[in-house]
Amino acid sequence: MRSDLVVRGGLVADGTGAPLRRADVLVRGDRIVLVGEVPDTDVPEVDAAGALVAPGFINVLSQAYESLQRDPRGLSDLYQGVTTEVFGEGYSLGPVEGRMRAIAKDYAERTHVRHEWPRINDFLNHMADAGVGPNVASFVGADNLRMAFAGQQDRPLTPDELAAARRLLDEELADGALGLGSALIYAPGMYASTEELTAFAEVLAEHDALYISHIRNESDSLLESLDELIGIAERSGARAEVYHLKAAGRDNWPLMASAIQRIEEARAGGLAVTANVYPYEAGATGLDACVPPRFHDGGPDALRGKLAHEDFRETVKEAIRAPGADWDNCYKSAGGADGILLLGGNTSEWNGMTLAQVATRRGDADPLDTLLDIVVADSQMIIALFEMTEENVRLALRSPWVSVCSDAEAWTASPPYTDAPTHPRAYGSFARVLGPYVRDGVLRIEDAVRRMTSLPARTLRLTDRGVIREGAFADLAIFEPDRVRDLATYSHPHQYADGMRHVIINGVVAFRGGKPTDELGGRALRRGTRPTTSGFRAR
Repeated sequence: MRSDLVVRGGLVADGTGAPLRRADVLVRGDRIVLVGEVPDTDVPEVDAAGALVAPGFINVLSQAYESLQRDPRGLSDLYQGVTTEVFGEGYSLGPVEGRMRAIAKDYAERTHVRHEWPRINDFLNHMADAGVGPNVASFVGADNLRMAFAGQQDRPLTPDELAAARRLLDEELADGALGLGSALIYAPGMYASTEELTAFAEVLAEHDALYISHIRNESDSLLESLDELIGIAERSGARAEVYHLKAAGRDNWPLMASAIQRIEEARAGGLAVTANVYPYEAGATGLDACVPPRFHDGGPDALRGKLAHEDFRETVKEAIRAPGADWDNCYKSAGGADGILLLGGNTSEWNGMTLAQVATRRGDADPLDTLLDIVVADSQMIIALFEMTEENVRLALRSPWVSVCSDAEAWTASPPYTDAPTHPRAYGSFARVLGPYVRDGVLRIEDAVRRMTSLPARTLRLTDRGVIREGAFADLAIFEPDRVRDLATYSHPHQYADGMRHVIINGVVAFRGGKPTDELGGRALRRGTRPTTSGFRAR
């Protein structure tokens, strides 16, 4: 699969943000050995004339841990030049211990793919050994550390449990996990206190690993939630990153500038704080995320059971209607039922309709009744929330410390995969930045490439990735900058992006002439700079 090859005649964007330059790239095995003029040889060539040659793109927030088990090629990302998928937003496929074993088994039964690995490396090695298209890497899910001891209960970890969870995290970091990922608007991640997260971050600091978080609130308490993340970094000494930075809800759109200023001030004060974004005005999540956190105690089955009782339902509805900043009210942030688009779940009856349209079709006077009925009937319902603004997406992208993610699966645009509900970001996030955002002048092409390559590689401590230079791994994306564009829409999301010519992963040509080769060159990646032994000691 791996042999010498020359990427001939392209314009190189080396990933550092340096000016473009005309150069050939000689690959030997899985490494780049020369960037410059390569004489004519008998080595196979990849034609890059009229194209831009960039390092392969790193998807900082991927949800492809299930879809890659079904089709390991990761085509929706491969068509955009993504060569590395990073998992672990709150939940990871390892470590799975204690009370989490039963929870992971339940997830597997619902999704029909495996979820239970004792350690993250067990999962990553399984993918690499079985054959996977992109490189794969993962954070430790903060949910995993809680669920091993507290399951899905809303309670603090005991001192002994916290000490054991810290030891588990330490072991995973010593084995190369990227850091710790939290998701603080979802159960059970939302049950973790700032003190608990800081205790974990202290372990991260010992390994130079990253704390990355879907912060506790992206709407009315955006700034306070950012302060929590920055405070964790300050007290622990760990580096920190914000997942998909946004200001959700029309009333909160003006907060985006203040949020960016908060991070700038933290960085100016010596803290290593960064962020990533997906370039869309709508987010996506499960419909049950519209139910306030305190009602999720005990897990999704317990919630659905309690919703059968009228008094409980009325309490939930009142909590959704009530103003207040004690939870991230995505129903309110979307402007109500008109801003919630049903992408699909176990049934397709309401797919492509807004919650308001479904309520009208059903004759419901209150769309919250519609919402709760669907939560009970279809635990897998995925929605798009139109809660952001294009102006703020551009504002974030202009910040030099912001990288790019999809926050989505890596799908195949053919049956049966096209039956799955998804957001267009699964097929378009990277092409959208390279195409419209570059052509509209939001970013220079050199900087757009840097945001997807050397910036995340350095933040994640992925050694010899994200750059085109001698000695670096041969992960390359060759595309036509005037042609690259996203084609996926909310009504027709399963459409591949256009403009990618070739993709090379660890020296393997995975995409040639605009089509996948079905060659699988991906590897399991670990954090590159870590001590052989940790100075961490459990408290």
